[in-house]
Amino acid sequence: MLSFDQTADLLDEIAAVFPPVLFDGLNGGVNLQEDALPDPEFPGEDIYILGEYCDDLLGHYINLYYGSFAALAVLEAWTPEDWRRELRQTLSHELTHHMEARAGLHALDDKDAAELAAWREEFSQEASGDEEPR
Repeated sequence: MLSFDQTADLLDEIAAVFPPVLFDGLNGGVNLQEDALPDPEFPGEDIYILGEYCDDLLGHYINLYYGSFAALAVLEAWTPEDWRRELRQTLSHELTHHMEARAGLHALDDKDAAELAAWREEFSQEASGDEEPR
């Protein structure tokens, strides 16, 4: 298990590899929050929000949630390389939201919404017992 400080250092190392232009206009930076953020769409499930791109009155910034990463790391027995991969993928995903927002695009938002709808459908079938055999 990586500590919060180890995760922050790793995130800094990962962010340094991305081209600086991707951070233009990200006036609130990339923030590692201590919280776990269970997805409210799936109460009682082990589904967490790992990161989010925020565009609000405070500016444009990315929050990554250490507690969410840590919860999944325990559930899935992550190695240090798993931590690196998940942090890199999540930061890349949120930077894509940032770049699309700057360009007035929304392809990743649309993809995320479609994936969320599919998960909702899957979980509602499981909850109702209508799940087809696999």
